[in-house]
Amino acid sequence: MKYMIMIVLNPAAMDGLSRAENEELMGKFEPFLAGLRESGELVGTQALAMPDQTAVVQVRNGSVVQTDGPYLESKEFLAGYYLVDTATKERAIEIASQVPDAHLNTLEVRPVIHSTGIDL
Repeated sequence: MKYMIMIVLNPAAMDGLSRAENEELMGKFEPFLAGLRESGELVGTQALAMPDQTAVVQVRNGSVVQTDGPYLESKEFLAGYYLVDTATKERAIEIASQVPDAHLNTLEVRPVIHSTGIDL
């Protein structure tokens, strides 16, 4: 079953890292991803731009309303995701707990209930 592990970034926690701590943390991502690739569980991963680069689009009564910036002001925001294919929800949760910055951010594990099967 596929699960999306959403990364809810806490910028204050990330900003609190020293340069050396940040470099050490960043160095842990490639081995983490390599392990998921090797196990065949990694379907994909993407990082998202900062919320100030957001365009919010709403269609109301046939009219398109577009605004810049995040829809809601928040101290934390969706920063990206890992899409994994695991045998169990427990394994997806285990993977989430192994994300190198899990101790600084929140990871939400949610089952994928529909997939188009289209590779973009």
